[in-house]
Amino acid sequence: MRVLHTMIRVGNLETSLAFYTEVLGMRLLRRQDYAEGRFTLAFVGYCEESEGAVLELTHNWDTQSYELGNAFGHIALAVDDAYSACEQIKAKGGKVTREAGPMKHGKTVIAFVEDPDGYKIELIERR
Repeated sequence: MRVLHTMIRVGNLETSLAFYTEVLGMRLLRRQDYAEGRFTLAFVGYCEESEGAVLELTHNWDTQSYELGNAFGHIALAVDDAYSACEQIKAKGGKVTREAGPMKHGKTVIAFVEDPDGYKIELIERR
């Protein structure tokens, strides 16, 4: 067994696709409209679905926004340099909610960014 994908619901698919592809550098792997169900599924990631886990962005056509609740934590991404990644993300219009620096009670360098729907994304420096 292996993890295939994580699904998150998004209010504006085009805005979310722009964030994940242009700001975070993922690729749109596939996208399909389900007109009868009034929703679209778009899969984004850094590798093919056959090679690793990806994100499924679900857009329900009649829903503009969602309450995120308090159970979901964050999506984590490995980066070579968290400081540089934050600067690049800000330069592309992304929102950094915690600048790069050592985590509390540890030495690992982390940062947090937020997607257009408010989902938190942790950048973990892996050198």
